[in-house]
Amino acid sequence: MAGSTSVLEDGSTLSRLDRALYRLEGIMALISGLAVFSLMVLAVISVSGRNFFNAPIPGYVDWIEQVMPLIAFMGVAYTQRDGGHIRMDMLVGRLHGRVLWAAELVTTVFVLLLVVLLIWGSWAHFLRSFDLAAPMWSRDSSMDIALPLWPAKLIVPVAFSVLALRLVLQIWGYARALARNDRRPVAVPLIEDVAAQAMHETEVLLDDDAGQS
Repeated sequence: MAGSTSVLEDGSTLSRLDRALYRLEGIMALISGLAVFSLMVLAVISVSGRNFFNAPIPGYVDWIEQVMPLIAFMGVAYTQRDGGHIRMDMLVGRLHGRVLWAAELVTTVFVLLLVVLLIWGSWAHFLRSFDLAAPMWSRDSSMDIALPLWPAKLIVPVAFSVLALRLVLQIWGYARALARNDRRPVAVPLIEDVAAQAMHETEVLLDDDAGQS
């Protein structure tokens, strides 16, 4: 599984592109978090309406279906940048130098190929739902209140496209580290040892204490 990682920065073109994409990924992750919060609010309103006014929100399940892609996919690139996805750190953590960067490069290339296939498939799925000549531009709709489904389907290829850009940057970073035999390359998640993790946790606690005081 994923352990604690860090991403280094410098003034290189790769690092500047990494930071620019990270800002976009942060906005997408924020939208994903707001989507989770909106479902909580929606659930409270629906349950309260049902219990106190005998009037739950119409199409409650339909709205959940619309929001779920935001929760499931919008934060995937953000998590990839920070090394938060599940990975074999027990194995990768034993590798060093060019062997490590070669392993990371190969696995990231395979992930990129998979993501490209997912973009192709999810885009085709969106196109089957979208039609400019149809009412609300949609060939299909939800079961209860007939919400168009193409906006939810469009989220998937968009999110995967941002993930593909992130993977391209990481492939660049790993390839450069492999060529230069860098010890601490930029724009890629680096696995931290226990001491570094403890130091960062201490810094977070000190910042929290300073903010409260």
